[in-house]
Parts: sequence; structure tokens; C-alpha cells
Amino acid sequence: MSKISKRSTILMPTAEEDKAITAAAKSDPDAQLLTPKQLKAMVPIRALRGRPRSENKKLLVSVRYSPEVVAYFKSTGEGWQSRMDGVLRDYVTRHSSSA
Repeated sequence: MSKISKRSTILMPTAEEDKAITAAAKSDPDAQLLTPKQLKAMVPIRALRGRPRSENKKLLVSVRYSPEVVAYFKSTGEGWQSRMDGVLRDYVTRHSSSA
């Protein structure tokens, strides 16, 4: 079953509403304008969402393993795919230096 998120529609204010909001913000004695340095440091929220990008990108491939191999690694608990990757990396390291 796919998980489809239903995002609510964002309604932008009209020009009139925007002017009223801006006027109210400017008249608020507690409101502080952002400095140019603060504005420059701002990033879009999408850049902050999700998992940080890895320096070591992995490739998505489809591979078939024997049931015993998969069962063993799954039995080691959460993170079994990363451990499997580690075992394969060790193998590559050991065997590529002797070539």
C-alpha cells in the first residue's frame, strides 16, 4: 500500500492582505528586521528536510542472494544491509590489493 501524503493547499495573501500584514509587522515594536547577514544565511526548508547527503553515494542495484545468506544477515538485527555491505567491502579490499 503506498503512502501518499495529502498536502494542504497554501493560499497566498492578496496584494491588499500582504500590505496589511506588512504594515502590522512594521508597527509592532517587538518585531526586529533581519540583518543582511541573517537573510543571506537563510536556506529553503527543503534543503533541511530528510537525510543528509552522504559523501559516499551508494548505487541501487537488484541482486539475488541465497536464502541462507539473507537469513543470517537479517538475524543480526537492524542495519543488516549495512553490515552486509561492510563484509563485501572488506572482501573487495582484501582481494583487490593482491591483484
